[in-house]
Amino acid sequence: MLFRVNALIKPRNYYYSWNAEGIINFRFLQTMGASEAALQLLSTDLSCQVRTSSILAKSNSLLCYEQCFKTRHCGDWRYKQIKGLRKLQNCSRLHAFRGLHSVFRGEKLHNRSNLLICNCQQPERVSETIIKGGNGKSMHTVSPKIPNHTPDEQTMKQENGARPFSEGFKTAAAVNSRPRNNTESIEDEAWHFLRAAMVYYCGSPVGTIAANDPSEATILNYDQVFIRDFIPSGIAFLLKGEYDIVKNFILHTLQLQSWEKTMDCYSPGQGLMPASFKVRTVPLDNDESATEDVLDPDFGEAAIGRVAPVDSGLWWIILLRAYGKCSGDLSLQERVDVQTGMKMILRLCLADGFDMFPTLLVTDGSCMIDRRMGIHGHPLEIQALYYSALLGAREMLAPEEESTDLVRALNNRLLALSFHIREYYWIDVKKLNEIYRYKTEEYSYDAINKFNIYPDQIPPWLVEWMPSEGGYLIGNLQPAHMDFRFFSLGNLWSIVSSLANIDQSHAILDLIEAKWEELVADMPLKICYPALEGQEWRIITGGDPKNTPWSYHNGGSWPTLLWQLTVACIKMKRPEIAEKAIKIAERRLARDRWPEYYDTRRGGFIGKQARLFQTWTIAGYLVAKLLIANPEAAKMVINVEDTELLSAFSSILSSNPRRKRSRKGVKQSFII
Repeated sequence: MLFRVNALIKPRNYYYSWNAEGIINFRFLQTMGASEAALQLLSTDLSCQVRTSSILAKSNSLLCYEQCFKTRHCGDWRYKQIKGLRKLQNCSRLHAFRGLHSVFRGEKLHNRSNLLICNCQQPERVSETIIKGGNGKSMHTVSPKIPNHTPDEQTMKQENGARPFSEGFKTAAAVNSRPRNNTESIEDEAWHFLRAAMVYYCGSPVGTIAANDPSEATILNYDQVFIRDFIPSGIAFLLKGEYDIVKNFILHTLQLQSWEKTMDCYSPGQGLMPASFKVRTVPLDNDESATEDVLDPDFGEAAIGRVAPVDSGLWWIILLRAYGKCSGDLSLQERVDVQTGMKMILRLCLADGFDMFPTLLVTDGSCMIDRRMGIHGHPLEIQALYYSALLGAREMLAPEEESTDLVRALNNRLLALSFHIREYYWIDVKKLNEIYRYKTEEYSYDAINKFNIYPDQIPPWLVEWMPSEGGYLIGNLQPAHMDFRFFSLGNLWSIVSSLANIDQSHAILDLIEAKWEELVADMPLKICYPALEGQEWRIITGGDPKNTPWSYHNGGSWPTLLWQLTVACIKMKRPEIAEKAIKIAERRLARDRWPEYYDTRRGGFIGKQARLFQTWTIAGYLVAKLLIANPEAAKMVINVEDTELLSAFSSILSSNPRRKRSRKGVKQSFII
């Protein structure tokens, strides 16, 4: 049996590890070199008591014993370094690592309030150097440069599957507020903070928390792993060749898909992915002295507004495809459980309903814009992600007989969805003039104004704002209603997924260039334009104090959208647009401490309620930089237009899509 005793102490910000044979492992958290640490450690005189469990003694698992302890010499420098701790207690906890797909159990020996988690290290990721100590025993130093597990990762593990820090210990707040030295680039700093946000479950990384803001006393759910927020983090790790965290994320969120989901005695359809999850440490049943790590998902039943996350499953499929393309490991998507999970998502999205449209019908707040903003119905963002997920799933579905009907339904939906969006969501000067001349109340099968849009709905700002060159896909379309706002994510992902055709894709980028001062200005990129103001804001948002005009989701500027802009520009071979936006963002992001969003028309102020050190702000910047340096890598998320769909689409247009319906000799019997 192999087991190790880890003693945690604060001086100079490194860990000491002590095992039963007297072998010492220590690791730096930031800047101190291994040699200096070894010299200081040799001069220390530490005492600790080792206690083991008869239950765990029978286990052949890798055990970790973590302990906070006192030093014998309270008057020396070590005591001064840690005297900020009100009381150094001999508190410890024993853990057993049971494997990736099982719970992580630990036996708490002393202080129950000091909850720690596993500090196990995978053998292939540990680099040790042997030094002979003065007592004749070997001392192993662990190199701080370990692939996939940097010192920051070990330090920043907080309660969410990570190490919760006791009072006085170096917390995320202290690390995040450190100044960047002159030799450290913005990218280096961004990687530092991204790794600091990593979350661990059963000793393995499974995601990144939403934000690591030291200035916020109220955490809310920013310490959870959100599926949509992790996408840029996952892409960044894939581009770095660090595949494990993405694979673990995919598999663990897949396990959560089958969990019971209930809201006031009602459960949504199977296949729904959670909006987020949290790693919690809880006592074992019938044994309060032992604990385990558990995943606690939120399917919307705890979210503000209690809205189910429609986009989570779509992003999950997109990330699964990206993992296979980037890593070359197709065995993950071929697994039976992964195939089953993907089919459950597809069946949920392709289910028949009352709607006459091929677009997904969703409530307000079911995507990135997760508050009431008048996007209920058929928002463009959901349709673009939907189209991308359908294309990706079609690539990954195993060719088997039981999937035939699903693939047929998928192909039919792809064709109908692409036609619907390209034909009815597109707006430019020509289309705007056509709407301006619409006749209303047309009752016929070949009506031009199919959705009974009233010309008076055209907002005055649009007439002045629309450039002569360029166009975009509107935000929403419903009977007697067109949402003419420009939504950045929906338009950018329509380019990436090929939901917009080539001409439309170029026109969208033309519009962004033409309206640079409105959409980018001092910080890229406006989440939507323009903002809701006045009575319109009060009616549509309900007077939401967080979504005031030109703030948050109501016209705020979101730096995380940099990576979607970059992918779209690379696909259309216009990377100079993204490069220009990245340079603007670089002027402020690090200086402003990586805010979640910016306020005002030009994005000049840090958002009034924006979290600092927002993970997807950091990851979005890194992905943008990595893709500009290696444009070929963008293919992992890009969908190339399907030639068969394009041919079918052209056939529909040439045969007059406004033709009258026909029964085509369909025979149907009726029971009287």
